[in-house]
Amino acid sequence: MTIKTFVHDKETDEYYLQFDDSELQQLGWSIGDKVEWVDNKDGSWTIRKKKMAKKYISTKTYKQLGPVAYRQHRADSHCNLIHGYALSFHLEFETDDLDVRNWVMDFGGLRPLKEKLEDWFDHTLLVAEDDPQREALINLGTLGLAKITEVQKTGCEGISDFLYEYINTIFLPSCGKSEADRVWCSKVEVRETDSNMAMRVGHREDNEFDE
Repeated sequence: MTIKTFVHDKETDEYYLQFDDSELQQLGWSIGDKVEWVDNKDGSWTIRKKKMAKKYISTKTYKQLGPVAYRQHRADSHCNLIHGYALSFHLEFETDDLDVRNWVMDFGGLRPLKEKLEDWFDHTLLVAEDDPQREALINLGTLGLAKITEVQKTGCEGISDFLYEYINTIFLPSCGKSEADRVWCSKVEVRETDSNMAMRVGHREDNEFDE
């Protein structure tokens, strides 16, 4: 989006911004949407669509799904050593329109997702793509000493970010276009322990995955 300047209405002495249809489509805006101004602290401002809470939210939690091991090779502490957790996952789905059964999400329809979680995170060793010891760790799988799951980033933040994108761009579309258009996974929490958790949040209106 190019930088826009205000148009001055000489009759009313008011200033406004004008967007054509192609610009509105690019932004994902519609006539009637509410917008907000964000001060960029450098003399410029950003105008963005105001996020509106959806009418309905439902949640699904998988507690201590299975033991998983990984390391954070960038850490300066013992976290750079292989260690493990029984990860728990908490998902939130949002919509303005319930389905014909008056549900936000068909929890029974989440079985394929749970199977994916178990395949990736139950009795597995996560290996980060940029781990300098990646080949040695992958070799543990070749030797039959570990079940390897390669990830872009290890840790709760990296896993929650991966799952947020996977659920919204792959899993929900696999449930059918109508479901993908109706429901959005707005939060993914990944918990290592009772006291340590990270989450990834977002909304369809953020347009993060638009091509």
